[in-house]
Amino acid sequence: MYLDKLFSLEGKVAIVTGGGNGIGKASAIMLAKAGASVAVSDLKLDDAKKVTDEIIEAGGKALAAECNVTEDAHLVSLVDETMKKFGRINFLVNNAGGGGGGKENPFKITVSDFEWRFKLNVFSAWRLSQLCVPHMKKDGTGSIVNISSMSSIMASHNMSAYGSAKAAMNQMTKYLAMDFGPEVRVNAVGPGAIKTDALASVLSPEMEKEMLKGTPLNRLGHPDDIAGAVLYFCSPASQWVSGQILFVNGGGIQSLE
Repeated sequence: MYLDKLFSLEGKVAIVTGGGNGIGKASAIMLAKAGASVAVSDLKLDDAKKVTDEIIEAGGKALAAECNVTEDAHLVSLVDETMKKFGRINFLVNNAGGGGGGKENPFKITVSDFEWRFKLNVFSAWRLSQLCVPHMKKDGTGSIVNISSMSSIMASHNMSAYGSAKAAMNQMTKYLAMDFGPEVRVNAVGPGAIKTDALASVLSPEMEKEMLKGTPLNRLGHPDDIAGAVLYFCSPASQWVSGQILFVNGGGIQSLE
């Protein structure tokens, strides 16, 4: 295989959830730069539109879709819109998620809170995969990339629901790789602390220094660091890789504990 083809996604179509900001935005733009047409979905349609405008202005192809991933009708509509616009689906990036952040005091959160973390982070990714895979198999090739978290393998206070949900996502990734092969590969990326706009707004130099004590590469991650891993898992460069979880974390764990 020629080197220039290893990361080419020309003629392929991707869906990215939570694509309006941060890791999702960076992933959508990087996949588009590699040649894919991208359906950018987000809870906030305006954010999705801004990303699609950026992709189109750079010469790419994109579709903006409003999508609450906890609503089944939205997931079905997202897949239908993508097929109507582009006629195929090859890549799915399950990036939408949330929770954690030290806000899950087990004496204060409810069973409903815990259940919601799983619905947002795990159930939605499973369902959207179920909807997309038949199209991938019909097309003869596909790759699903689940965005997990370092919280899935570490221990910290007040993150039991989010961390458990992301751990479930890791194991789901391995099982679905078995179920969906050989045409469809399923992998996950586990980000460390990523310097998104949201984190940067509350991060002091002292906090950052403390977080980096156990990080050999001595910096926080950027959205493009994760987008690069997403591109790898979608591209022909990873054509014999499935059922894997790649932690992109600067070589360590960023924690304030």
